[in-house]
Amino acid sequence: GEAGTQGPGPDGAGTGRPGADGAGTGDLSVDGRVPLLTAVMPDADGVVRARWRTEATPGDRRWAFLRTLRRGQIVSGTVTRIPAFGVTFVDIGGFEAMINIPELSWRRFEHPCDVVSVGEEVRAEILDIELLPERVSLSLKALHEDPMRRLAGMVGSTVVGPVTKVVPFGVFVRVEEAEGGLEGLVHTSELADERLEGQDTTVRVGDVLPVRILGVDPARRRITLSHRQAVAVPGD
Repeated sequence: GEAGTQGPGPDGAGTGRPGADGAGTGDLSVDGRVPLLTAVMPDADGVVRARWRTEATPGDRRWAFLRTLRRGQIVSGTVTRIPAFGVTFVDIGGFEAMINIPELSWRRFEHPCDVVSVGEEVRAEILDIELLPERVSLSLKALHEDPMRRLAGMVGSTVVGPVTKVVPFGVFVRVEEAEGGLEGLVHTSELADERLEGQDTTVRVGDVLPVRILGVDPARRRITLSHRQAVAVPGD
């Protein structure tokens, strides 16, 4: 239904005059029910009329839910799908939120399925909420400490790890015990003397090397290592 009004009267209620269809003003309700949504706009004849719905639509329910959320809030949900393009979708209270690839983990991985699986229950932090379009962005990694920051406190220490990749300019060595742990680069110039010549064949994936942590850059996600310094004899 709709009601014509020209604004509030002395008691704050709408007074106004009847609209073109003869509808008057008064209690903006239908059958004693308060309308769920009211829009006020002038019609062609200049009369301001209120229009409302008395039954919530799916869109109303989604908007009502979105307005209960806050940035930084921790929510629980179920992974519903992981499309080919890699974004992970999570059901939180009947609304499908999304986790972009960089927000899944601090560690390197090949595909989101290496981190989560469909049907898995997860906890995440809300990064952003958009009413138009209806979108909620989540982060799994925000609930975990960045392992690089812990590693930054180990600069100067020597660790032992396996070679994970051999490239023309050096080798990558995993500096954490767990599979998928952080990796750092040993530049060719930082390989021990016996490794400098033909290092692409003498150093193989799986070889275990002692390395010294020279630097950690969390912002650029880089770890610099030295094999030469790790095996150097004091006084040489």
